[in-house]
Amino acid sequence: MGDFKHLVIAKFKEGVVVDEILKGMEKLVSELDTVKSFEWGQDIESQEMLRQGFTHAFLMTFQKKEDFTAFLGHPSHVEFSATFSAAIEKIVLLDFPAALVKAPA
Repeated sequence: MGDFKHLVIAKFKEGVVVDEILKGMEKLVSELDTVKSFEWGQDIESQEMLRQGFTHAFLMTFQKKEDFTAFLGHPSHVEFSATFSAAIEKIVLLDFPAALVKAPA
């Protein structure tokens, strides 16, 4: 079995300083060893009707589901989640075991 992924697709509330949220998220993942990797991006290409108002995607990779579970219960994550949730207008979360089809070059 491959890695376990945590995908968040978000639309922030009007007036939220997204850079502050991003700094907090980057600090969080850098402090927790259970997070194998973290990537994020802001949509710049999709047509508005296809993006449905969502603007940012965040992808965390964990070696196994148990690492993800430990991450969810970690006090730093619990604290940050309150801040993150308060800044979100709409969100989609997907947590899944990854099936690797083509390895990175």
